[in-house]
Order: sequence, then C-alpha cells, then structure tokens
Amino acid sequence: IMGDGSRAWNRVTLLAMPNEAGAPVKAVGLVENVTRETEMDLLLKQVAKFLATNTNYATMVSGPRYQSKKVKFIQLTEVDENSLLAVIVLDNNHVKNQMIRINEPLDPERVAKLNFVLNTALNGLDVTEMNLALISQIKAQMKSDSTVIDSVLEVIGNVLTSEDDPEVYTSGATNILKYPELSDKSNVEDLLVAFEEKQEIGHWLEIPSTNTKPSEESHDIQVYIGDETQVASMKDCSMVTATYRIHEGVYGKIGIVGPKRMNYDKVVGTLQSLMAQLDDIFKER
Repeated sequence: IMGDGSRAWNRVTLLAMPNEAGAPVKAVGLVENVTRETEMDLLLKQVAKFLATNTNYATMVSGPRYQSKKVKFIQLTEVDENSLLAVIVLDNNHVKNQMIRINEPLDPERVAKLNFVLNTALNGLDVTEMNLALISQIKAQMKSDSTVIDSVLEVIGNVLTSEDDPEVYTSGATNILKYPELSDKSNVEDLLVAFEEKQEIGHWLEIPSTNTKPSEESHDIQVYIGDETQVASMKDCSMVTATYRIHEGVYGKIGIVGPKRMNYDKVVGTLQSLMAQLDDIFKER
C-alpha cells in the first residue's frame, strides 16, 4: 500500500550468487513495480469473460505484444570481483536481468562511467539502431572496458530480440458443449484440452491477416472458417478475431470460437462495440 492509500503490485526476484564451487553464498534482490501489468491482466480476463457470456461461445484474449522493444534504462552493478549484474528496463517497462562474468574487478567509478555511457548512447534505441559506428563510439569512450562492453551489448541484443510468449486468457470453453456438431466426444476433448493447456491455441496469434492495411478504427476484424484457423482442434469451428492496440507498436488479439453456423453479425457487432470501449480505456492510460 502506497503513502496515498493506493495499492501497488511488486514483483520480487532473488538471484542466487554462487561461489567458485557453484554453491550459493548470497543473493541479490530485484523489486519491480508491476501494477500496470497486473491491472492489464485483470482487464483482459474480464474481456474474455464478458465476451463468453454475451456470445455463448468460447473466447480467448492474448496479452499485449510489442512489435519492437527499445532500451529505457540500463543498470550495471558489481556483485563481486568476477560478476556484474545487468538490469535492463525496456520501453514496455519489462525488466530483464542477467549476470555477466568479468575478468577483473571494476571499481565503483568505472561502473558508474559504464552506466552513464551506455544509457547516454542506447536510451530509446531498438536493436536495429545499434550499428557498428555506435558500438565503436561506445568503446572509444571506455577503452579499457571493451570486453565488458561486448558482453553487455550481447545481453542487450538477446533481450531485445527474444520473443516472450504472451499470456492467453480464455473463458467459456464449456459453451462448446451447447452445440451438437462440436460436442462429439473426440472433437470436444481436443477443444477443451486446447483451451485448458493454451499451448496449441497460441498458434492463432500467428494467423496472417487478409487485411494488408488495417486501420486503427477497423481493429482488423477477421473471420476464419474451419482449417483457416490453423489450429488443428478447431477444424470444425469458426473463429472471429480482432486486434486491440494499446499504443503504437503494442497490440494484442481477441478471438471468439464457435460452430461454423455461429451468428456472425452478432459476434462482429459485439466485437466492434467492445473494441471502441477498449480504445477509450487505453487512451486514458
């Protein structure tokens, strides 16, 4: 609970620090404020439940994805004479951390200079903007720490190019049982498992859009029937999807799954109304 009485959610990460024999001897703690992330999770869960209730079909909502990730802040901290802890904050406020092995101890002044040079040079950049000229410029300012710079840049590059699997929120899977053509034992088991385990339905995020130039107003609403869903367990279903956008470069998908005879007009209308409400909510954030 904050000083003004509001609630904040924090994620606490403890990193075990081993000695030369590999046995943990101490821990480094990181605290992240994940209030916005938690509020988004709750909102998207509510969206999935609302759609399932209002359409009588099964629904799934993906967490936000980022078309590109940029560096917001870098913090290097010497843990011991052989280790640096690199904490990298991205523009989506996600925090990544990794230990870096170093060949020689770094005094606090050198670590502070490294932090200053890296933040000055890399703040607001994505991986495509980190070219050889920029790297050479950084190394020129930190001549004695070229090896450390290489290690830090490798970590940053990995962080910026790694693809995190977004959370998928589902609701109304048992609505499928209401439709005889989908309630056949062999079909329904596969569908229910897909919604329960969520691994297979992650593929629907990768379904290519048939709209090559979706506008923010259209929300890229698409209809897929049978095999077009590209999810094996949904070959006898239809899926209607829409794309929500939190801001430029940050988006997620909403999907409604039902029989091929689903009421498409109602589903599309419900999605259009919901997307307009989400637009208003995201503008206020």
